[in-house]
Amino acid sequence: MSEISAGNRTGAGADDGGGEAEYDVAVIGYGPTGVTAANLLGAAGLRVVVLERDAEIYARARAISTDEEVMRIWQRIGLADRLKQDMLADRPLDFVDARGRAFLSAHPTPRGHGHPPQMFLYQPALEQVLRDGVARHPDVEVWLRHECLRLRQDADGVELTVVGTADDSVRRLRARYVIAADGGSSLTRAQLNVGYEGRTYEDRWVVIDTKMLKPWPDHDRLRFRCDPARPAVDCPTPLGHHRWEFPILPGDDERHLTTDEAIHAMVSRYGIGPDQIEILRATVYSHHVRFAARFRVGRVFLAGDAAHAMPPWIGQGMAAGVRDVANLCWKLDAVLRGELPESVLDSYEAERKPHVKEVTRRAVFVGRIITDRRLAVTRVRDAVLPLLNRVPGVAGRLQDSNWIPVAHYADGFRDRPRTKSSGITFGRRASGAGTARTGTSRSGPARTEPGRTGTSGTGTPRTRASRTTAPGHQIPQPWVTAPDGTRVRLDDVLGGRWLLLHGALPTPQPEWERAGVPSLTVLPAGSSPAEGAVVDCDGVLRAWLTRHRATTLALRPDAYVYAAAPAGTPLPPPPEGLTLTLRTNTASTPPITTPSPAPPASSSSPAAQGTP
Repeated sequence: MSEISAGNRTGAGADDGGGEAEYDVAVIGYGPTGVTAANLLGAAGLRVVVLERDAEIYARARAISTDEEVMRIWQRIGLADRLKQDMLADRPLDFVDARGRAFLSAHPTPRGHGHPPQMFLYQPALEQVLRDGVARHPDVEVWLRHECLRLRQDADGVELTVVGTADDSVRRLRARYVIAADGGSSLTRAQLNVGYEGRTYEDRWVVIDTKMLKPWPDHDRLRFRCDPARPAVDCPTPLGHHRWEFPILPGDDERHLTTDEAIHAMVSRYGIGPDQIEILRATVYSHHVRFAARFRVGRVFLAGDAAHAMPPWIGQGMAAGVRDVANLCWKLDAVLRGELPESVLDSYEAERKPHVKEVTRRAVFVGRIITDRRLAVTRVRDAVLPLLNRVPGVAGRLQDSNWIPVAHYADGFRDRPRTKSSGITFGRRASGAGTARTGTSRSGPARTEPGRTGTSGTGTPRTRASRTTAPGHQIPQPWVTAPDGTRVRLDDVLGGRWLLLHGALPTPQPEWERAGVPSLTVLPAGSSPAEGAVVDCDGVLRAWLTRHRATTLALRPDAYVYAAAPAGTPLPPPPEGLTLTLRTNTASTPPITTPSPAPPASSSSPAAQGTP
């Protein structure tokens, strides 16, 4: 029996007669990455098909946490507040030695994205909410128990041959583009003959999901138990669950370690008795550090674990996949609507790959602290880190659990100063050039000499003193007062669209206005609500603009700065071909539940702290 649904309708759009159904985007894989992509594309009004081999959500919990930036992405699809109902926010974490003494404690520090900086989750519940979100979009079809066996690309799109795993039925469909989010063992990546370079760690880990029957002291505190005899992860998860992870050491019987007897023996070291937990499942995993050689092959894009894999130590594996599709989906939408040239899609890998590599490097570093079993090294670690934790400045860095690097797109789809060696930016064409390329030379981004005059992408003079540092950064998301007087998160006003953001009295930007880009003015705290403006309740946005020497910003739909200008300087021109079409504001995507009430105005608001 086929299991195909479109929104809340069954069988819509599927061609059972052997013909080819046609879609804007096909998404292969329906885990957190694929289901986020389906929501983003569905909210944009595109016609989408999702192919998923399994009939049900994968029952084993894998990801256990996420961060404020990912919640900001889920806010764009109207699901953040519903998802947070099933999460644990702002829990502290400890690195403890073999005797259970903390040698380092860390606390999540907000970075200004408008949500708690760290949240623990139960992945099966999270995926169910995300799938419920897809049901709001009638143009998104979900084909469960279907697998893509073959891809064939041509000048106009991709033909997919799909088999129904329940009845061995074979269908063909066409899509203009394909997002392959089919996991670390991606069949799509193999079909494209794309290498998956890196390593798999020798140590394997048993991951144990339990239900709490009788809570114990500090059960809601994350502990990395850095015991050289057997390291462990002791992690709270919501909805009455708790998670442990233990390495399989030399000489261990792997099958025995997954039995209830062995699990109770391992957790008993921490005072947890058999009457306090119910063991739900235990699974053995390997840790990987791998990157696809390419994230794009023609009209097919790799995302999530199909594109990269990292160890779990800083909880960024799932988050990286969500960031991937958040970067890619708005670009696909713009290209499909004719708002931007197809060459902008090359910026997906240029922007995502460097960031995910740096995140992986940091995850590996934290993993070494946790898992090192050399006695001499662990003794030094246990003695030195508490001393460093008392040193002003050093203590702050150690105690800040934001090990995730802030994404900054030095190379990608953004305006940048131009020199003779700098090439061209994504989305622009040089005279006589066939395809736009990255705006960097082989030796890296071109830079003007200190103190000399540079130019924008189209020749706008810039001196070093007046050059803004905003392009390539994502702006913070504080609470603002909207034109109607309501207090909302900033992105709910931005609406996932191109926008000119003015930190002072707006100055005319005729080229951007001809492209159909609207404007929004940021008024200082205490101002009255006004049409075409937001009030910066806590002064966060205006402070950010000052720090980056910018008065006017040209924002991409993902709230990253494409171009910026200081006071008295015009914006560089928009990217070539940018012509916006009339569309429904994606901020109006109906949420699953009523959003949480806004907090009272305060200069100590989380959104006002830690903004990059």
